[in-house]
Amino acid sequence: MPPSRTQRWLDQLGLHRPELRAWALYDCANSVFMTTVVLIFPVYFYDVAAAGVPSVVAVARYGWALAASMTLVALLSPVLGALADYGAMKKKLLAASVVLGAGATGAMYMVGRGDWMLALVLLMAGRVGVMASLVFYESLLPHIASEEEIDRVSTGGYAIGYLGSGLLMALNLAWMARPELFGIPDTQMAVRLTFATSALWWLGFSIPLFLRVPEPPRQLEADEVPGQGMLRAALTRLRETFREIRSYRHAFLFLVAFLLYNDGIGTIIHMASLYGAQVGIERGALMLSLLAVQFVGIPFTFAFGWLAGRLGAKRSIYIALLVYLGVSVYAYSMTTATDFFVMCLAVGTVQGGSQALSRSLFATMIPRHKSSEFFAFYSVFERFAGIFGPALFAAITTATGSSRHAILSLIVFFIAGGTVLAFVKVEDGRRAAREAEARAGVHAA
Repeated sequence: MPPSRTQRWLDQLGLHRPELRAWALYDCANSVFMTTVVLIFPVYFYDVAAAGVPSVVAVARYGWALAASMTLVALLSPVLGALADYGAMKKKLLAASVVLGAGATGAMYMVGRGDWMLALVLLMAGRVGVMASLVFYESLLPHIASEEEIDRVSTGGYAIGYLGSGLLMALNLAWMARPELFGIPDTQMAVRLTFATSALWWLGFSIPLFLRVPEPPRQLEADEVPGQGMLRAALTRLRETFREIRSYRHAFLFLVAFLLYNDGIGTIIHMASLYGAQVGIERGALMLSLLAVQFVGIPFTFAFGWLAGRLGAKRSIYIALLVYLGVSVYAYSMTTATDFFVMCLAVGTVQGGSQALSRSLFATMIPRHKSSEFFAFYSVFERFAGIFGPALFAAITTATGSSRHAILSLIVFFIAGGTVLAFVKVEDGRRAAREAEARAGVHAA
């Protein structure tokens, strides 16, 4: 029997099997952290938690806290990735990360006026939780999707994430705009409730993955035997992977390119609302513009999956980088709410696609039996990408007293990343990964 219209539509979106849909729903789960904590919490921090703190000092402290949390995850990810692969613990470690991240997000409800230290501690804990969870989540992708469908599955996940986070953010903004209609005493309480509901949302939409996505079987390499101490075996694997990853020339080159261009992307995402607040954009306009990003991102992220099927993931990433370069230049002269809205719409067209295709492209150039270890290094490069951008942003803001020069400086990351990406030969990288799988001689424990 030929597939139905619905099945063909789901196939185009990369959501045609139950385990693929369950996997993609975790993007819906964790993406609320990206909207609530990355977009709403900075403004709450600026207005409430850091009340009385000079504007430039508040922005700088926030930037340094982001950099510190990224550093911590960068140090932890490789060890945790090796443990996940050797012990077949991807889902267990994912669950622990979800509990940490969602718990910290819910605890942000307790942050009140002047509690800038508590706010930054919870911000760091939440970021450690969400970023660690992505190591294990993304390492499941090459186990459930074929090379031909992996770009569609990855972009499908990001698009669902935009839909879910956009719906919750719309409800949150309604609470904040008219709290009395929902029986909420004031706007500040409405904002605090967004943190609690985001934690519940994150936990709830994580459940399908744990029920429907299988844990990849434990696989030992030819030189490993059952019964080894888990931590010792994991550290041995980590040393081997650290040596090996440099021999996967094109996967390694891609990681360098990704570190560079994702530094610019991440800084724009994380500092956009603070930048808008500092240049004088009214809070309501800030939130509505950031909400628009979520819904613009849905069709455009699916479109990038379609585009990758025709142009390839690498060329599609280049298109996104050109748009980001233009965003940095445009934002430098931004003065009105309309300017901020246009900037957000431009970001929304490429944000999900660039990130989804980056993870799917890397997933095709690594050996599947060591996916958590390699995605841990992906995470390390992604986290270090989150160190230099916010740190540079904070330093330039402190030195100049304004964020305008800081936002303009981000163009160097997009140019440098695109230059390195030009040297990545995708087919050679994929061939090296498949040859490594054939040589590994792995066997089930």
